[in-house]
Amino acid sequence: MKHAKLAAVALAVSLGGLAVSQSALAEVTRGQLMAKTCLACHGSVAGGPDATIPSLVNGYPRQLMIQNMKAFRDGTRAATVMNRHALGYTDEEIALLADYFDTTRR
Repeated sequence: MKHAKLAAVALAVSLGGLAVSQSALAEVTRGQLMAKTCLACHGSVAGGPDATIPSLVNGYPRQLMIQNMKAFRDGTRAATVMNRHALGYTDEEIALLADYFDTTRR
């Protein structure tokens, strides 16, 4: 589901009604909006200060993302933090995140 109009309204409101360029109103997907929180930890270069945290900056394979997120959520993959994060996502939301990160691969 695309949320371009909602994003445009939110941006316009946050800018206090200032004129907004077309490029600033580019279409934003729900997966892209949700992905912003992932990048707080996974936005560093691969291997970063903690090699156990994979970078998502250059994307991540869709099927692997879905498999890992469901395993974290279901408790079949051990984790310190990701198991708690994954509990908050539905299958649909996991797929949207996976779609977004898969398209950012270079």
